[in-house]
Amino acid sequence: MNLIRTYSELSELKTYEERFEYLSLSGKVGEDTFGFDRYLNQQLYKSKEWKMVRDIVIMRDNGCDLGMDDYDIFGTIYVHHMNPLTTDDFENSSEYLLNPEYLICVSLDTHNAIHYGSYDYVNRNKIITRTPNDHCPWKK
Repeated sequence: MNLIRTYSELSELKTYEERFEYLSLSGKVGEDTFGFDRYLNQQLYKSKEWKMVRDIVIMRDNGCDLGMDDYDIFGTIYVHHMNPLTTDDFENSSEYLLNPEYLICVSLDTHNAIHYGSYDYVNRNKIITRTPNDHCPWKK
């Protein structure tokens, strides 16, 4: 089954968890994306067109992870292609490249978890309980 993910469908999902599952690819670290054809996506990310659409997506999503309010991204905002791209998409200027309907803002943790992990890898709302000297193990 060829599932085409869209922002319209994603925005109907109310929780971060649902949105994450919708986008999850469950790949493995080290799997080739483009192999020797990485120059294709690097050309795209340096283009004026990409920079314009990237700004549009960031404004639409208010710079929030998966476009969820209260999930502000502190640090670099990644604009993620919701559908894995192929060499053919780049060579034929597919609509998936620059159409905001197929793009979403994500943090680095979320991006990596979508591609290579599971929801368990996303540090969402985890409270770290601090104890005296927990940052100095030699003082325990």
